[in-house]
Amino acid sequence: MTSGHTAIVTGANHGIGAATAEALARRGCAVLCTYLRVADPEDPGIPRTFRDNRAADAAAVIARIEGNGGTASAVEADLSDPATPVRLFDIAEDRFGPVDVLVNNATGWLADTFGAAATDRAGRTLQPVTAATWTQQFTVDAMGAALMIAEFARRHIARQATWGRIIGLTSGGQLGFPEEVSYGAAKAAQGNYTMSAALELARYGVTANMVYPPVTDTGWVTDAVREQLANSPTLVHIATPQQVADVIAYLASDEAALITANVITLR
Repeated sequence: MTSGHTAIVTGANHGIGAATAEALARRGCAVLCTYLRVADPEDPGIPRTFRDNRAADAAAVIARIEGNGGTASAVEADLSDPATPVRLFDIAEDRFGPVDVLVNNATGWLADTFGAAATDRAGRTLQPVTAATWTQQFTVDAMGAALMIAEFARRHIARQATWGRIIGLTSGGQLGFPEEVSYGAAKAAQGNYTMSAALELARYGVTANMVYPPVTDTGWVTDAVREQLANSPTLVHIATPQQVADVIAYLASDEAALITANVITLR
């Protein structure tokens, strides 16, 4: 489905990003896995497994891909640095060839709030909204994603390419994202950039979509989260990263050529 293509998947050291890199590689895509190791503070509401995942490099992901006969490489990169997109595309092109699949999965995730609560409904520590929380979230999820799209578009147009796929990950909703307010706002900004890309780049054979996963067990799901899900009238399933990755891989395929400017909501 994606044989002969080159992809960049950001945030590919664990969770949905890692599963997406593996799914694309299984379909014949060469994948540059980018990641940034994050040392999260101790938090009783966040399992150690999740913190360990975020602190890891992508060596295990590359080993699994290569062990299954795929082609991949990894690079640590900070998307809050405006110089990072050019560097990542240069590396991918040097190792694998021109990039025609971009998956904006990386996030500067944190839980911040306008309220006074110290913890959220899942027991995770909350921070007040500050310039620092805004910057951590927006420089990765909004600015970083936008600059990755811009670099993708610049190179795609310059080489007169006729096939491309841009896929982002989103969360939150029309009423924001209470207790993760900067996260929801930054994802909304990324969604807007992606929809603009879908319309502006359609003439160049590029599709652009956002995937809105359900609650996905990337290591952060606790019994408290499972209880919330069981009592929710709108949340249906806890997904695995592989289930979400399969949808992303489909959007990167030839068969998804007519799917663009959409937010694909998974339940």
